[in-house]
Formats: sequence, C-alpha cells, structure tokens
Amino acid sequence: MVEKEKSVPFTEVLVALNDETRPFLPKYLPRFSDINSRDLNALKKTWGSVSSTRKANLLQDLEDLSDSETVVCFDDVAKLGLSDPNADVRALAARLLWESEDVSLIPVFQKMMEKDPDPIARAAGAAALGRFVLIGEIDELQSETYQQVEDSLLLVCTGKDTPKVRQSALESLGFSCRDEVPILIQKALYTKEKPWLASAIFAISRSLDDRWEKQVLDFMKHPDDEIRFEAIRAAGELELESARQPLIDILESGEEQGDNRLAVIWSLSQIGGDDAKVALDAALENCEDDEEAEYIEEALYNLNFNQNLQLAELLDLPIEDIDDEEEKS
Repeated sequence: MVEKEKSVPFTEVLVALNDETRPFLPKYLPRFSDINSRDLNALKKTWGSVSSTRKANLLQDLEDLSDSETVVCFDDVAKLGLSDPNADVRALAARLLWESEDVSLIPVFQKMMEKDPDPIARAAGAAALGRFVLIGEIDELQSETYQQVEDSLLLVCTGKDTPKVRQSALESLGFSCRDEVPILIQKALYTKEKPWLASAIFAISRSLDDRWEKQVLDFMKHPDDEIRFEAIRAAGELELESARQPLIDILESGEEQGDNRLAVIWSLSQIGGDDAKVALDAALENCEDDEEAEYIEEALYNLNFNQNLQLAELLDLPIEDIDDEEEKS
C-alpha cells in the first residue's frame, strides 16, 4: 500500500498541505517517506508558509504511520521540523526521530535539551537522547561521545530545569549503567509525586536490572492507573517471572481495562512460560473485541518467537530450525 501511494505527485501533496480548508488525506503521508532531494527542497520552500497546527498534525500522523508500518522512514522531514519556530513542532520532530541513530543529531538534541526556550521542546530533546544512551550501552557509539551524552543528561536531571525536563532526562538515563542512575531512580521513587514515580518506573523498565523487582510488583497494586500501567509494562520489559501469576490473575479477573489491560497482555508475552500462553489462549478464545483479539494474537506470536529464540540459543541452532520442527509437530 505504501509503495502504491508513492505515485501521488508531490506537487499535489504540497498543495493539499497548504489547503487548510480540507483535511490532509492519509494517502499523502507515504510520500514523505525516504523523500528524494528534489521533493525535500520543494518541502523546505513551502514549510514556512504552512501553519504550525498543520505541521504538528502532519508530524503526528507520520509518527502514527511509522508505528504501524516498518518500511517507512521520515527522518529528513523530521529534521526539517527541529528548527521550526513552534515548540510543539520541534518536540514532535524530535519524537519522530526516535529510531534514528544519526550521531550528527546528538549535539542538536543536546542543544535542544539545554538551550531551547520552551520546556516542551527541552523535554523532547532529553527524551530523544535516550536512543543514543541505548546504543552506547551496546557499544555502538564511540565511548567519548557516549560519555558526553550521559554527562549532559545527568547535569539536566540533577539541575534546576522544570520537573518535566528533568523527568525526561531520567527516563533516557534508564538505559545507562552509570552508578549515579539507580540513586536518581531511588530518589524519584521516594518523592511519592506521581510524575516522578511514573518517570522512575519508566526508567526502571529500561534498566534490565532486577534489583527493582519488589518495587515493580508493589507498584502493580498502586491506586493510580498510570502508575500501575508503568509498573505492568516494566514487569514485562524486565521479564520478571515473579510477576507472571499476578499478571495472569489480573488478566483473568478483568480488573484492568483499556491500555492497562493491553499492557498486561504484552507483558505476559515478554515474560513467557506455559501458564502465560494458556492464559493468553483463553483470553483470545473469550475475546469479543476484534482489536483486542488482534493484539492478543500479536502477543502470542511474540511469546512463541521469544521462546523459540531461547530454545535455539540453548541448542545452538538457527531459529529457523526450531520453527520447522514446530511446524512438523
């Protein structure tokens, strides 16, 4: 579908983008993926005349499309938005670049985090640096550059900026193994303030550190929906086996709904195990909501894939061999 929509002339796309009397149609969005230099130059010339609301909506739509389509890349359009006069547009542009590993963006995001006049954009710059903390932890970033990224985030997190900016810095530091990070997370947990609690648990979910097991299990029972959501998600990211049965109980009781219920489903797929599979199978069989059923199917695929991957690693075999054996059985 994405390739087919590429046939739309870019001049038509630009006219539609500027025409605020009509909705900007979804069919135009794929034309911004892997945009060629000619079209990008045309967009640059038009960008200044497009309203901030239209640009923000475009970037949000591109982010939504990138979440559902793995073959699209909107990096060049997002980079154009980083220098926009509107803070919301700058923040959305930074968010759209989450998967980019272009190291030339590091100083851009650092400057945004430290110097942007609007806290919304500063927080987005701090959040965007999280990608580079992640790749730094897996040795895919020069050590000196990685240390600069961590140092800048630590300075902001412990500084005097607005809580939202400091919380975003803490979330990005969640990937880091620096000794200072667990101390900052613990301090945030002690505050008992909801935004700090949510950011601390989010950072924990990125830490791959089971030292936080008790806190995660405790926060799964928190009275606030958002805090429970973050804890449920963290249990899956950390693959806490001790959370498996509590999550199964929550799923079967139906006590969580909406995003929290979906988080329970996905976390069970990450933790895995026969009991989790049985619970998800039963939930799928009894499900009357098509969207939730599709989500459970994706979770079951994820659970099976992870278990096959673990078995392949144990037996030192390609995962394809494990899949073949399962198909035969």
